[in-house]
Amino acid sequence: MLANMKFGGPELVGLVVAVSFAAGLNVYATLATLGFLAHASLLDLPSGLHLLASWWVIAASGVLFAIEFFADKIPAFDLFWNALHTFVRIPVAALIAYGATSQLSPEKQFLATLAGGAIALAAHGGKTAVRVAVTPSPEPLSNFALSAGEDTLAVFLTWLATRHPIAAALIVAAFLAVIAVVMRWIVRAISRAMKNLFSGAETELASSKRRDLNAA
Repeated sequence: MLANMKFGGPELVGLVVAVSFAAGLNVYATLATLGFLAHASLLDLPSGLHLLASWWVIAASGVLFAIEFFADKIPAFDLFWNALHTFVRIPVAALIAYGATSQLSPEKQFLATLAGGAIALAAHGGKTAVRVAVTPSPEPLSNFALSAGEDTLAVFLTWLATRHPIAAALIVAAFLAVIAVVMRWIVRAISRAMKNLFSGAETELASSKRRDLNAA
């Protein structure tokens, strides 16, 4: 059972990695999936996560998931929604990692908590960056398809982490590599844009000074 895994075991590491990434994409879908699997006795949650099996938590997560399902698919509003959820997805992912490793020493549990939050931050940051690039598109279908894909991936990774945690972690590793490349490309693009902006401003200022001198 997952509840009996040790920190040194790759299964528990895979579980934390995959679920943290899923929470970074859609925390409500992740919580609802974990809770439903546990309530249906398909998953033996660690003692620190038993609360997720409560119908109250499952119902609340399901309702919030339904709200996010629609809110996250509205162009422009989805950027505000994702910015707001920076303060939800990352802390909750860290708490899930903390609860999943409740049987470990405080030092290892603290490291797992930090790792869970960092992985969720990477997933959330990658998702937000892609949304910033896609939202200006005049047609709404790409935004809708992207959001639906993120929802599906969050549920799939959460389920897979409870059955094949190592495979789920490998999938997450591949996504993290892609996110790193995309974020690096975005940073370079922004840097080039800022450099061109300042260069243009300096050129315009020099031209203005020359015109003033000629006029004098």
